[in-house]
Amino acid sequence: MGVSNNITAVLNIVALLCSIPIIAAGIWLDQKPDNACVHLIRWPVILLGFLILLVSLAGFVGAYRYKETLLAFYLCCMAILIALLLILLVFAFVVTRPDGSYDVPGKGYKEYRLDGYSAWLRDHVVDNKSWRKIKACLADTGVCPKLTQKFITADQFFAAHISPLQARCCKPPTICGYTFVNPIQWTNPTNPTGDPDCYLWSNDQTQLCYNCNSCRAGLLGNLRTEWRKANIILIVAVVLLILVYVIACSAFRNVQSEELFSRRKH
Repeated sequence: MGVSNNITAVLNIVALLCSIPIIAAGIWLDQKPDNACVHLIRWPVILLGFLILLVSLAGFVGAYRYKETLLAFYLCCMAILIALLLILLVFAFVVTRPDGSYDVPGKGYKEYRLDGYSAWLRDHVVDNKSWRKIKACLADTGVCPKLTQKFITADQFFAAHISPLQARCCKPPTICGYTFVNPIQWTNPTNPTGDPDCYLWSNDQTQLCYNCNSCRAGLLGNLRTEWRKANIILIVAVVLLILVYVIACSAFRNVQSEELFSRRKH
């Protein structure tokens, strides 16, 4: 019985360690300017990480103190948390599967189409009601003015691998034919054609292309890239948690069997 409980205690330390990269992934997402403006997935990730940490601590105490009720509580709660984490992973993968990016000849960056992303993202993240707050938030982040500190000439800028958000919110669409002055100032062409966003671009630093549909596409492109990176961490963590959970269940059953055997023997 002591061996099984010691195994469970060690497994809970492993589960506790798995909660750390989950929390870190949520905090990493929180530091990104686009996620800071969207408020969508980072808090569920952080919350799940902290709940896994607390439940793992409860499981460790239950195994160390031989508290069968606490162990049963741990196994029940951990099963629910693993299921929720799996649901979050599947959801994030499904809604970020479509990719609205396309290559721009002669440029180091890509550009993005709004209709290339999932309907759920378009309807729940960048709908007209939400976008008013998001674009004001993006303007306050300073993500576009930072480009002027990195790139001086047009050649430098056009060869740069800038983020989807910067490629679509900080400059006019390439198809419009604007002339480069600096990364966030462009000279209007005589007859801009090819995209309604061509008429929405403004050299006003508070406006830029924040009113453009292409900016919404750039935001979704940023979210897609960041969520996919976070998913890699979450997948590794959830696989380890499932392995820990299966072994912990087996150890718990062994404890119960040993207790039953001891009672019958006496």
